[in-house]
Amino acid sequence: MRILILTQYYPPEMGAPQNRLSDLARRLTKAGHTITVLTALPNYPRGEIFEEYEGHVLVEEQVEGMRVIRTWIYATKHKGFVQRLLNYFSFVCTSFALGIWKVGRQDVVVVESPPLFLGISALLMSRLKRAKLVFNVSDLWPESAVAMGMLRNRMLIRLSTWLEEFLYRQSHLITGQTQGIIDSIRARMSDKKVFLMTNGVNVEAFLRASATSRAGEVRKEFGLEGKFVIGYAGLHGLAQGLETIIQAASLLTQHQDLLFAFFGDGPEKEKLVRLGADSHLTNIRFYPTQPASRMSELISTFDVAIIPLKRLDLFKGALPSKLFEAMAGAAPIVASIDGEARALVEKARAGICIEPENPQAMADAIIQLYNDPPYRKILGENGREYVIEHYDRRRIAKEFERLLLITQKGETDAHALSVLPRP
Repeated sequence: MRILILTQYYPPEMGAPQNRLSDLARRLTKAGHTITVLTALPNYPRGEIFEEYEGHVLVEEQVEGMRVIRTWIYATKHKGFVQRLLNYFSFVCTSFALGIWKVGRQDVVVVESPPLFLGISALLMSRLKRAKLVFNVSDLWPESAVAMGMLRNRMLIRLSTWLEEFLYRQSHLITGQTQGIIDSIRARMSDKKVFLMTNGVNVEAFLRASATSRAGEVRKEFGLEGKFVIGYAGLHGLAQGLETIIQAASLLTQHQDLLFAFFGDGPEKEKLVRLGADSHLTNIRFYPTQPASRMSELISTFDVAIIPLKRLDLFKGALPSKLFEAMAGAAPIVASIDGEARALVEKARAGICIEPENPQAMADAIIQLYNDPPYRKILGENGREYVIEHYDRRRIAKEFERLLLITQKGETDAHALSVLPRP
């Protein structure tokens, strides 16, 4: 097949969609398909175009056998709703206007949402290229924007909901990252083909890192020697509620060897750094975002991995990608989450689950693991075994490839389009 992947976010940016889509693109290329990625000039989460791409309107690259076409986007550090819309719609316009004559013939257009509005470009492109439209939903929008307080205008909410459901109806196939997302779409679109395609992990990379452990070297590199490291690696955003970790750290200052290490970037990082400084905490450190290729060895330095989300009903259907990485890295988990992610951790027996946004419960769970090394080891091994069996990206990519082939051929047989197996 000739497959176009349309996404606003892609490496060298860091993040869950970037890692998942680039991994999928590589695997589909190795399977013999012709992959074109149409994406924005890298700017996330800094809010400014990366230096090597500054001054360009369009950049075309060859990356591991794939064409990667990058078009201009309005990049901004401002968090206001208007600025966000300008950011989204600028790429909607340039991805279509510049992409339509650059991408060539395609059999399938796979679009990543959010941002939801990118579906407009994808729909127009699929129609003009006579390609099948596959809509992948990693976060329900506008529902998530409303829940986070980012979208309050009733007219905009109605218009966004109409657009969301219109794009679903126009799609030949809809996929989603969690069962909660799938259930929500199926409840509204009973006649559409909607399938689960979970986040996963590059198992091979973590197994290689385990076989050639560099934990000691990595600890020395980041100044973590002699510390019991409670690690968070990922986006510093609104949804994570990372201030709870800062508050838990303030409850554990009497333990001199405990260190809370934050790796990553995002819109809330500056606020978190300021919160730690204002609280005069010496047991927390902030580090820059690390390349995805280093994630396996980085997690090997964590004595405990923290996976937090805010206490919102919306997040009961969330499955953070960092959860799979922590499990693959055999790091025992303190999961400050509810719903689908909590059920997964409990089923895998990979960590301690606590109420979201409860710093005392987080501190208590950390101390429980701190005092029980054998228990930490058991939890870490359980998590690794479970994620290898159920969330290996090799299997997920093969299942997605199968769905694309069936969709491209126009098959509607119920058996052929059976749902992806659930763990």
